[in-house]
Amino acid sequence: MRYIVIGAGAVGGTIGARLFQGGHDVLLIARGAHHDALKRDGLRLITPDSTETLHIPTADGPVPTRDGDVLILATKSQDTIAALDPWPTGLPVVCAQNGVANERMALRRFEHVHGMCVWLPAEHLRPGVVTANGHPYSGLLHVGRYPQGVDELTEQIATDLGKHGLVGRAVPDVMRWKHGKLIGNLGNAVEALLGRVDGVAEVVTRARVEAMAVLDTAGIAYSTNEEEAEVRGRRVDIRPVEGAQRGGGSSWQSLARGSGSIEADYLNGEIVLLGRLHGVPTPVNEVLRREANSAAREKLPPGSMRLETLRALIDERCAS
Repeated sequence: MRYIVIGAGAVGGTIGARLFQGGHDVLLIARGAHHDALKRDGLRLITPDSTETLHIPTADGPVPTRDGDVLILATKSQDTIAALDPWPTGLPVVCAQNGVANERMALRRFEHVHGMCVWLPAEHLRPGVVTANGHPYSGLLHVGRYPQGVDELTEQIATDLGKHGLVGRAVPDVMRWKHGKLIGNLGNAVEALLGRVDGVAEVVTRARVEAMAVLDTAGIAYSTNEEEAEVRGRRVDIRPVEGAQRGGGSSWQSLARGSGSIEADYLNGEIVLLGRLHGVPTPVNEVLRREANSAAREKLPPGSMRLETLRALIDERCAS
């Protein structure tokens, strides 16, 4: 099998690197300066234990495919449709992404779709470089068919992921795990907007309480923090790399890179959507979605908003 990793950033780059180190045939798909650096110098993978340069085959777009190819989609959710559009629809797709909307988007065109719940703390801020902070494993990845089930390919992918530096788990209820991860990811917008300041936890908690009320009303199952802690244990502890702490999560990195877009519509916006469908107010997540998008469009750096400003916007929305 060849794994074609579409979006070789923090998550995709780490998954591709670990599969490559495990002896698998891997092709990285990247764009712009990152693609050029990968082609010229290889992928520099920095972990708490080592720094390695891996010369993994790389392309900047679709290539001729063959039987046995598997697409691992690791772009941000707002780029899903454009990223998948050029690829043959007969290939299996694994959505290694935050949020819960990607699998449904993929299933409109691709018959064989798998979800992947990604617990993988990593950063990609410089072309050609990926930093993976997880220790002793870089990540814990739940894989399952969408919308549910496990098949032979699921088992093979989980086994291949587990050969070097990752933990792969084949699960029949991958979307339950992804909805649990979605609740955790609602703090991404808060971290991007405010940085790490005192008082952040209160806003994050309000967003998550809102989300659980929506999911409960909608009858959507989600994994719990206790389940996550039991499965993960100490297998993916976040540790400093080269003496530096991790800067921030995926949304924080979008602002840090000045990418012009952010995934808030598919994280906080997913809760807003479900709230509107089921008649549950979601003012906290609506403000976070709106303000994160505004910061991305204006290319503001992470931590540009004051906590008092965000609280006032949320209180105003709650009162309206």
